[in-house]
Amino acid sequence: MYNSGIPVFIALGWMLFSGGACGGEADPVEKIKEAVTEAAGKGGGTKFFIDYFGAPARATLISADANEVNVEVMGQEVGVAWEGFAPRRLYGLARKFRAEDAAYRMVLARYCVANDLVEEAESELQKAAELDTGEIREEAYRLAARLHPAEAQPEVPAAAPPPASRPAPAGSGKDLVPPRGGWVPIGFSGGGAMFTPAISHKGRMFVNCDMSPAFISNDKGRTWKMIHHAQIGGNTRCRPCFHPANDDIIYAAGGYWGALKMSRDGGETWTAAGKPSARPAGEIAMSPGNPSLMMIGTAEGVDISRDGGATWKKCNGPAGEGVGFHFDQTGAGANRTIFAATAQGIWRSDDGGQTWQEKTGGLPWKDIRSFAGGSNAGTGEIILYCVIPGKNVDGAYDGGVYKSSDRGEQWVSAMGEGINQDLKAHDQWSQAQIATYTQVLTTNVKPKTVYANNLNTGFWPPHHTTCFRSDDAGGTWRATLYYDPRFKADQYNVSPNYHSYTLGQSYQEPASGAAICPGDPDILIRVGGMKCFTTLDGGKTWNSAHNVLAPDSPPGPRSTWLCNGLVVTSTWHYYIDPFEHNRHYIAYTDIGFGRSVDGGKSWHWWNREEWAPWRNTCYELAFDPEIPGKVWGTFTDVHDIPNGNIVGGRHWNNSPERGPGGMCVSTDFAAHWQKSMEGLPMAPCCSVAVDGRSPKGNRTLYAAVLEHGVYKSTDDGKTWTRKSQGLGAPGANQRVCRVLLHADGTLFALVTGKRTRTYGPFVKEGAGLYRSADGGESWEHITASNRLDWPKDFDVHPKDSRHILLGAADANDKSGGLYRTTDGGATWQRLASKGPETFGGYFHPTRSGWIYMSLCEGSPGTGLWLSRDSGRTWEGFDALPFSNIQRPAFDPDDPSVLYVTTFGGSVWKGPIAPGGAETGSERPE
Repeated sequence: MYNSGIPVFIALGWMLFSGGACGGEADPVEKIKEAVTEAAGKGGGTKFFIDYFGAPARATLISADANEVNVEVMGQEVGVAWEGFAPRRLYGLARKFRAEDAAYRMVLARYCVANDLVEEAESELQKAAELDTGEIREEAYRLAARLHPAEAQPEVPAAAPPPASRPAPAGSGKDLVPPRGGWVPIGFSGGGAMFTPAISHKGRMFVNCDMSPAFISNDKGRTWKMIHHAQIGGNTRCRPCFHPANDDIIYAAGGYWGALKMSRDGGETWTAAGKPSARPAGEIAMSPGNPSLMMIGTAEGVDISRDGGATWKKCNGPAGEGVGFHFDQTGAGANRTIFAATAQGIWRSDDGGQTWQEKTGGLPWKDIRSFAGGSNAGTGEIILYCVIPGKNVDGAYDGGVYKSSDRGEQWVSAMGEGINQDLKAHDQWSQAQIATYTQVLTTNVKPKTVYANNLNTGFWPPHHTTCFRSDDAGGTWRATLYYDPRFKADQYNVSPNYHSYTLGQSYQEPASGAAICPGDPDILIRVGGMKCFTTLDGGKTWNSAHNVLAPDSPPGPRSTWLCNGLVVTSTWHYYIDPFEHNRHYIAYTDIGFGRSVDGGKSWHWWNREEWAPWRNTCYELAFDPEIPGKVWGTFTDVHDIPNGNIVGGRHWNNSPERGPGGMCVSTDFAAHWQKSMEGLPMAPCCSVAVDGRSPKGNRTLYAAVLEHGVYKSTDDGKTWTRKSQGLGAPGANQRVCRVLLHADGTLFALVTGKRTRTYGPFVKEGAGLYRSADGGESWEHITASNRLDWPKDFDVHPKDSRHILLGAADANDKSGGLYRTTDGGATWQRLASKGPETFGGYFHPTRSGWIYMSLCEGSPGTGLWLSRDSGRTWEGFDALPFSNIQRPAFDPDDPSVLYVTTFGGSVWKGPIAPGGAETGSERPE
């Protein structure tokens, strides 16, 4: 006999992360059975631990007999009979365990999808999407698309995009975003997940990103400035707060753990504020009439500060994760009424936060998703709004947006005419099975003007994803946002972005966050997935605030774009074409590929005719050394190789065969791509190397295919043969992520790390750097004497294949750092360790003794370092605003310029050395 919830989640996680049936390592479910059986032998009340997703969870045996066992885990009592786990039985048992965390909902959803439990999967996906945003919500939509044979968006003839609702700004990409410390972002803006925006009374905007940065806009979203990583990092769970009278003063929760910080200079510099009682969540709020009085939501309730955030005290009464606040402006005095909403209800304090009373009368359920209030001393109005889940109650819609006009005493539905109240999905592109709302917004200026964002119940209006507006407190509504070019011409009201202009359509991304200007209810910001929209006229028109159309750009699929600073996408390599240096290329995650024909000033995003078959990620290019325009590229729908999401199986369930990918070739300077992979497995293809000594038109190439090894082609990439004898550990870890062919013919391949589960131990076999002296026929493990369980990238000296730099991350130990061998791997020396995840080390192509070291994820400071003395001393690029750095690239025409690719911050262009110094030898090392 055993507990239902815990082993079910262990079973689900194990089956999904290992690929299915029991085998190999001990079955985690059997371990749970053993633990419970042992406790049952000791009798009721026995306390014991069980493995809960890699962490111990305390359990208490309540009772056990021959037929059933009852166990309490994490405060939840569950009982289950000792019997087999058929798919529906397993799903039913899992539902017994309280799983209000989106990650656990996704575990259930993945299991249901894998076992064709369509109705159950749809239910869990909807709940997961409602409970969280960003990565989990994106995965929910991807899984939802797998439940239906159709594409995730309707494919109909694309309408020609109308003219931009606002003119593109003049100027070049270079002067659109001024350099910061000598560094300027380039490439596409947007393209990654954004959250928790905020707007000041004067329209200054703040946005957080899930890839670590935070951004400020001083021109209402036209351009953006990344806040330096040393000042504050992005936080996706708590909305920042601007001072009501001085928008240079900002409070924000910084980084993943949400340390509270304060800025007095518009976000340039930040200092620590007081520490709340728990991790910040929901929002930070400041009383307009008394800025010393502040509230903050936490993971466990709400806190109050009476000294401008210097100290915080947990409020007695409000329970559950914080959602939002309102300070009543119709009252007066120090004991002004405060409203606080949490995920479990709404509370009111009539004595300045000393005591609290729950005020949820009239709400059909207390699952609060969003809260906003507006009160105006001049009119005496006070209107509160909240969002709760929508439900079908006896064939009628209930839930959605509710309001109270009597200070919370009674709540009534605000789902007036014009707002979506669908009780079912209308097509296969729906994001929810019933009308669902995510954010509600209002102001003290006009409490009756209220906005609500939704999840769509169908692609086409009136079921589409939009932002609804009401000017009569929810009596009547109208949709304001129509961002697909195929909608009616008199509806489509969004300025161009590279998705809509290039494709003639736009993916409907639900809002992951939204904010309204407290001083002007016509100014809003709405972020969702890869896009950021702003409106300055109450929703009549919307700006695509994540990009800028280049001046004189052709409309439609050939459009080009400038970077406006809102850079939130991972990049793997930056290339300058070896034949035509005006042509630049970026290998991207999420948006695939970009190219420039004006030296990196403006960028073209590939269109339908140019796509590779796998559009999520391009990892690497290889150029034919004699034929201009001939390029091979590796593409896949699996991103983040070789970083933590992949190593721990968080993105693709540790199953490489579920992530398609392959090799492509272009003969027109990467403008169009064609598959070139006969003999390659349909799996993530991450790296390619071309042998320039082989015959032109019949090149020898090598490809790295994750979990499958190295493949070789001797006919220009048309056909491929596996060459992995002695490479990695077949069946345990053959995650080859990089190949490199030295000029002397020596071939290298890197096998990155692999965890047994998300945060579990690393596989001890296979990882490391390998070398072949016979074209891949046999391989030698050259890091065997210096075992590294999580190597990430390497570089080989252009003049000496025995001289190698290898970056490695900590693998549940302190083994990470930058390593070097000068004797072909016989001995290794650790040159430096500046953080937990060193990504790689790289030789400067012309400067003797110059070595670059990059850090990716968890960097305690700067993520880019330079040694000018072969690794004896190091200087950090402290001025570089972003910290998660991957690879450098060098400009053949300008020795003072360095490009760096990043994990979540696009590409940055800056000085070749810290401080812009250019000293050093120009001769080859």
